[in-house]
Amino acid sequence: MNTDKAYAEKTASEYASQETRKVVALRKLDFRAKLPASIFAYTFCVLMALVLGVGMCLSLNVIGDGSTTFMILGIVIGIVGIAGVTVNYPIYKRILEKSKKKYVADILALAGEIAENFIRSFKKHNQKTPTEYRRSLDAEKQIV
Repeated sequence: MNTDKAYAEKTASEYASQETRKVVALRKLDFRAKLPASIFAYTFCVLMALVLGVGMCLSLNVIGDGSTTFMILGIVIGIVGIAGVTVNYPIYKRILEKSKKKYVADILALAGEIAENFIRSFKKHNQKTPTEYRRSLDAEKQIV
């Protein structure tokens, strides 16, 4: 049964348009470019939230012996957690920017091919570029 499914998928992929494959490849490249930043952001934020929680527990005497030392230590640890959660987004943006720079050439080349094929197929059916087609529609709206 699995061999039938695999054969069907293989046959379907042979008949699938090249454009569909390019769009899927573009999505995968985009996902791969954003993945390191997302992994960092979620992991770092969870860890800093846990640090903040430990600080709150210490300062509210849930953990520890309830002395002033533990309360002050809890406040300091809580501030570290708050600072970590606060700087998470700027660090995420920097990592995302670096990661995008790594994949920018491949993504732009593939996106350009997809757009070029779209314009070619659009022209084939309408004898106009998408911009010319939109302008003609706007002109028709103004006449009516």
